[in-house]
Amino acid sequence: MRASGAGSVRMGRLAVIGAALLWSSSGLFAKSAFFADWPESSRGLLLAAWGALFAGLVLLPWVRRPRWHPLLVPLVAVFALMSGSYLSAVVLTTAANAIWLQATSPWWVLIFTLLLFRTGPNPREWIPLIFAGLGVGLILTCELGPWTAGWTTLIRPYGRLGVLLGLASGAFFGATAMLMRGLRSEDGAWLVVVPHLATAVLLAPWAVWQGVWPTGWQWLVLAAFGTFQMAIPYRLFTWGLRSVSAQEALLLGLLEPVLMPLWVYLAGQETPAWWTLLGAGLILIGLVCRYGLLEMLQKNNLPSQP
Repeated sequence: MRASGAGSVRMGRLAVIGAALLWSSSGLFAKSAFFADWPESSRGLLLAAWGALFAGLVLLPWVRRPRWHPLLVPLVAVFALMSGSYLSAVVLTTAANAIWLQATSPWWVLIFTLLLFRTGPNPREWIPLIFAGLGVGLILTCELGPWTAGWTTLIRPYGRLGVLLGLASGAFFGATAMLMRGLRSEDGAWLVVVPHLATAVLLAPWAVWQGVWPTGWQWLVLAAFGTFQMAIPYRLFTWGLRSVSAQEALLLGLLEPVLMPLWVYLAGQETPAWWTLLGAGLILIGLVCRYGLLEMLQKNNLPSQP
């Protein structure tokens, strides 16, 4: 049983890592030239609406045990807020800033668990939490600090709003992970379909009012966006949450902010600022220490914590 449990945790971690790899493509879609004709101020919410619709439709045939649960209501609410705030942040500020600010989600989970359950994280989780706090703090300080205000406003008129939305998306993502973890006994596909289709329905009146409709290749790109950046990774994420805590899942998910700025840079869409790169490096160091050094010490039966 012990080996089986260890294998289950290992597979859960791999599922979350797979979700993070797919999620890291979000910047490529949001910054894509295919949507350059959509208004910048509303592009993020439009992408959230159409992407959620395609994601829900893709996974709908896979639902096996649809069942009502009271926690679905807050899950729908925080998921819709997370999708809209995050994709708006990707459009309004740099993709790197948006994803690193959403990387505050493990800290939000820490705050939520302390307030709601009076429990803290595993002692090992403090290492990546501290490094993540330092990295995100650096990005926030430089993005919102007076010495960079003129420069960031000049190149990104909505930059500060994007930074605040990115920070808010971290709180909503943390709440989403906790709720999905609490619903882990429910059908996994159902847990993904409900919040995605509900998000599409909630944003539909606003999208219609905007009067912006996909045309030509945009339909195909939106279908790919909903499938590979929403449907499949969230299904992997819910699977991983069956054996991995919300706190650890979000820490593993920090691989997404490590990779997304790299893809966007390689695609020639934007170059992140030096503080974003340094903040990313700090978060990566924390992950390496937690899942590299400490795991190696444990395998060698050496003391890895007090």
